[in-house]
Order: sequence, then C-alpha cells, then structure tokens
Amino acid sequence: MEYGFLTLVPPILAIVFAVAFKKVALALLIGIFSGELILCGWNPFTSVSESVDSILAVCADTGNLKTFLFTSLMGAFVILVRVSGGVKGFVTYLTEQSERVKSKKMAMMIAYIIGIIIFIDGLLSIMFTGVVTRPLIDRFKVSREKLAYICDATSAPVNAIIPLNSWGAMLMGLIGAEITAGYITGDPMNLLVESLPFQFYSILSLIFVLFYILSGKDWGPMKKAEERVRTTGKLFDDGVTPLLNDTEGFDELVEEGKENKWNMMFPLIVLIGGTFIGLLVTGKGNLTEGDGTTSILYAVTITLIVMCIFYTRQKIMTAKQFGDYVLKGVSNMLTLVILLVLAFAIGSVIKTLGTGTFLASLIGSKVSGAFGPAIIFILGAVMSFSTGTSWGTFSIMMPIAIPMAVAMDANILLTIGAVISGGIFGDHCSPISDTTILSSMSVGTDLFSHVKTQLPYALLTAALTVILYVVFGLVM
Repeated sequence: MEYGFLTLVPPILAIVFAVAFKKVALALLIGIFSGELILCGWNPFTSVSESVDSILAVCADTGNLKTFLFTSLMGAFVILVRVSGGVKGFVTYLTEQSERVKSKKMAMMIAYIIGIIIFIDGLLSIMFTGVVTRPLIDRFKVSREKLAYICDATSAPVNAIIPLNSWGAMLMGLIGAEITAGYITGDPMNLLVESLPFQFYSILSLIFVLFYILSGKDWGPMKKAEERVRTTGKLFDDGVTPLLNDTEGFDELVEEGKENKWNMMFPLIVLIGGTFIGLLVTGKGNLTEGDGTTSILYAVTITLIVMCIFYTRQKIMTAKQFGDYVLKGVSNMLTLVILLVLAFAIGSVIKTLGTGTFLASLIGSKVSGAFGPAIIFILGAVMSFSTGTSWGTFSIMMPIAIPMAVAMDANILLTIGAVISGGIFGDHCSPISDTTILSSMSVGTDLFSHVKTQLPYALLTAALTVILYVVFGLVM
C-alpha cells in the first residue's frame, strides 16, 4: 500500500518534537506511534501494540544487540580509564611532560586526526575520538559542542572517502547490481574509486572542520557555545544533562602525581588492535568484508578483561571493584541505549511506510541531465535527514539514480558521488541518526545542543555542495 505524503509525518513529528521540547526519547516514541497509526489504519489500540512490537523487534535483532552491548561496555571502558588515572596521566603527558599540546588548536587537531585515522568504523571513530580527546578539550576550554562536531564530521565522511571498510563493500555491491542489470558497464571498485573526488559533501565537511579548527572563526550557535566556555568555563549550557557523565561520583583511585598514561594508552591499543584482528577474522582475511559490529564487541570485551588484569596487578583496584565499575559504566549508558533502540525502531517504521521510496518517486522524469546530480543530492539529503540512515538512503537511491542518470545522459561518476553525499548529510546531522546520538554521548553533552550547533555548519556545507553539483553537472 502506498501512503503518499503521510509517509513524511513520522520523521517530521519526531524531529519537530525533539527540537521544540528537547525530549528526544518522547519525540522518537511519538514518531514511532504516528507511523504505526498510519500503518494500522488509524486504530490507536492496535497502533500501541504494534509500536511495542516494533521496539521489541529491534531488541531481538542480533546485530542491534551487538551494537547496544558494545555501547554499554564502552561506558565501562570510559569510567575505568578515568578512575585508574589513565586519562589524567595521558593529559599530563601531552601538556606538561612532553609539551606536545600547548593550545586549544592543537587539542582539536588531535581529535581531527584521530577521526580520520580510525576509518574502519564510524561508531568506533566517534567513541575513540571522544574518549581520548575530551579531557584535552576541557583543559583548553573548548566547548563540548565543538568536539561533538569534530567527532561527527570526521566519522561518516571519512568512512565514505576511504572505503576500505564495510561502507566500501556495501557501495560496491550496490554499484555492481546496476552493472549486472545492464544499466552501466565497468568494475564496481573502479567506479567507486573514480567517484571519490565527486563526494563533495564529505570532502567539504572535512575541509570546513579543519578551517574552523585552525581559524577559530566560529559563527551562529557554535560561536555562542565557544564564548560560553571561554568566559564562564561552563562546558555545556545551563539545564543540559549530558548523555554520559563519567565525572560525578567517580573519584580517581591513584594518588596525585602517580597517574600513568599507559593505564589509558595500553587499553586503547588493545581495543584498536583487537578490532582490526576481528575484522580480518570475520572477513576471512579481507578487511573490507569483516563484520564491524561483531569485531568491535569482541574487541571491547577482550579489552575489559585485559584492563582487569592490568589494573589489579598494579593494585589500583580489586577484581570486585573492577566489576562494580563495569556495572556502573554500563548503567551510565542506559539512557543512550534507550535512545538508540528508539532510533532504530523509528527507522524500521519509516522503512515500512516507504518514506524513502516516496521521496525518490518525487524526482520522476522532470529533471534535465545537467541538474540531475544536484537534485539527487538534495533528495538524498532530505531522505537521510528524515530517516536518520545513510545506508538506507544508499540502498534506495543508487538503484534509482543510476538508471535515471543513464536516461538523462548525466555523468555516472557525478551521480554516484551525489548519492553518497546525500546519504552522508543525514547520517552526519539528523537528530534521529545513531552517529549524531553517539557523538553527543561520547563527548558528554546532550543531543539537542549538538544538533543545534552543528546543523548550521552542515547546511552551509550542503548548500555549497549543491552549487558544485550544478557547476560540474553543466561542464561534465
């Protein structure tokens, strides 16, 4: 059954309620219920039952459960590296002992570089960057919102530009399907690699982040956030409740002056190394075909076991204390896990309604070839922002965009780049995207503060992206 413009109601309601009332969980629930209400023929009682079932279905999915477990265990990891003195030792080493980080600019550059280096998985990139650099950022009075922006803008864009990961495998599969269907010819990998220069949104995002770091020329809500930290020292606005708070009620167990940077660095090395090994094992020797979620879950589990041995041998804590901190860290992440469950559930409802397919159908055959890539990017951006998923956008748009480009005689490489860029936009800044939620959590701020400060930057980048697609569409 086709629902037409009604398919837009759930995502619009969720986004509007989240922004208006700053109650993200409630907004997502409203979006889920409204979607089920449409699917159930406006029967409110059946809709309630189906809403619960859709949430339970998310929890029953093995892949989703692995994400929730990884996220929960990362809460334990964050607290343990702090109470063990690892975080303070790491900061002291960088700022006082080695004197390598002397300014806020350098602290932000470390976050930027880490975000680019960890290209194997977007979620790992966000969590790793937030955990490692947050204490440095706080020391040099950079807003948590700015760090969230850096984490978010160097996760999905980098995953797409450096496709040596599951993203690359999925995109090559979608392109390969169009080759098999006879719409285009060539090799999927070659076409993807040749389209990389035309992923304008991802490229511009990385350039703009670097510009804001080096120049300090922030504007809009981000400028106000930076001024707040500089003048008052407040890391977030009054009334804001961070999605993750690992400072209150968690005192360091190491004496002042005896903090050890290796209590943080060694577990991080184990975590990253374990993830790479996991990708190779699950991919049977092929890194790009590895299961990222499974690899990260195994890696963080092994890392916690190593941390228990490492910390207890130093007599920093007993095994019982270690277990207590793990439980506290996991419980600290409960709010975030709930948000992720609801975000996945509304994504499932939106998919059932056919929101993405409906948006794609609006293009029709009304677009000339020169403006095709720009229109495809705009539609993909709206779709990904409304659904909160880049992969879902890729899956819907690629089979539509490539045949359309062939029919309109539009440039294929430019079209592929436009599809990917459109998907990245929503993944980057939609309030119902898992990466947006995780970015807020990893740096210790709330979702609304992150979206409010990041969205103007993302919209500017998107506007310039449209201009580039129009220009290149006309000349190529």
